[in-house]
Amino acid sequence: MSYVKSVRFSVGLMLASLVCSQAMAGVVITGTRLVYPASQKEITIKLNNNGLKPALVQAWVDTGDVQSSPTSSKAPFVLSPPVSRIDPSKGQSLRLMFTGAPLPVNKESVFWFNILEIPPKAEGLVEMNVLQMAFRSRIKIFYRPDGLPGLPGDAPPQLQWKVIANGTGFALQAFNPTVYHVSLVELALVVGTQRYEADGGMVGPGESTVFALPALKSQAGTAAQVEFNAINDYGALVPTKQSLKP
Repeated sequence: MSYVKSVRFSVGLMLASLVCSQAMAGVVITGTRLVYPASQKEITIKLNNNGLKPALVQAWVDTGDVQSSPTSSKAPFVLSPPVSRIDPSKGQSLRLMFTGAPLPVNKESVFWFNILEIPPKAEGLVEMNVLQMAFRSRIKIFYRPDGLPGLPGDAPPQLQWKVIANGTGFALQAFNPTVYHVSLVELALVVGTQRYEADGGMVGPGESTVFALPALKSQAGTAAQVEFNAINDYGALVPTKQSLKP
């Protein structure tokens, strides 16, 4: 989310940056994820200012470090323009270009697109100490090489699940045998009439990810099922149910 919050502050004007959901933003990104086909020279990213005031927006790409900045990021992408002024109810298109740095050709790679909305100068508060906050939004970029086997939408049902010991408790472990990333939300293990919730996340190609089940106190039987919503290329939720791996 991106908005300006002004309050009395004892040490003068400060600027804080917080990573927030774009659902509450003044400037929002069209879509919840970006797919960059390797065969394309560039893709277009659309921003819209749904706020009531002009906004100055800085954009950059990072490799997954939430603490990154436009000057510290090493992601192999160039954005044009990197800084934009967007008037209320107006939009701005950004061009995202891959620099050609070496990336795996046999699986997807993931990066993050960032926008930082810089608040305008607070009006009528010249004599006051003011705290202004700038909020940052991030969404995933999936760099997709040409000729990958299968389809991205076929990847979620291919996840292989099992319950494992995790410290003093238990967790779900997902292995992704495909070449695509799988993003999932509303993850749960269902054992009979009991439902054990876990935080969602992402499972990379050929990787395993562990999701803690804090409420589960004993090993689940093979009759248990894993339920989750997979997020497709268009940001839609796809309900999925799977049995545990024997």
